[in-house]
Amino acid sequence: MVAAHLTSLVRHFIDLRDGVHGDAVSRRDKEAVFAREVDFLSPVARQALTEVNTYLLLDSGTVSETGLQRSADGGMSATWQLTWPEQQVVRVPPIMLHAFFGASFHHPHLRGATLGDWPLNVLSVQDATDQLPMLRAIATGDLHNLVFQADYRIIPVVTRTSTAPPPST
Repeated sequence: MVAAHLTSLVRHFIDLRDGVHGDAVSRRDKEAVFAREVDFLSPVARQALTEVNTYLLLDSGTVSETGLQRSADGGMSATWQLTWPEQQVVRVPPIMLHAFFGASFHHPHLRGATLGDWPLNVLSVQDATDQLPMLRAIATGDLHNLVFQADYRIIPVVTRTSTAPPPST
C-alpha cells in the first residue's frame, strides 16, 4: 500500500500535468474543490494542534481557525492556529497550519508559520484523515522553529514538569 502523503503528492503532480484540481478545470470549480478540502481538513488540523496543546503546552493554549476567507490577492485561504501565553510573551508567531490557493496558483497548498509549502490535494474525508501525520509534522516543525526564535522556555511541558509527557497509547 502506498503511503497517503505519497498518493497525495502523485495526485498533485498529475493535476499539474493535466491542468486540473480534483477534476475541476475552471478557477471557479477549483475554488469549490478547495472549499471542500478546507471542510475536510478542518477537524484533522484541529486534532493535530490540540495534540500539541495537550501534551506539550499542558492545555495552556488556544486553537482557533479563520474558516475559508478571500485573500488580499484574490485567492482563498483558511488558517488554524495554536497560541499560548509563553509564545505571546516573547512575540513569536503561533503554530499555524495554513491552507491557501493564491489567485495565480494552479492548485492549493499547505504551509506552517515557519515551514514551507506542501501540496494540498484532499478530495474526501479519508484523504483528510490520512494527512494527520503530515499536519502533525508541520505543527511540530513549526514549534521546533519557534523555539529557535525564542528558546525552550516557551514550552510548558519543559518548564512546568520534570518529566516528558506519557508515551502515546
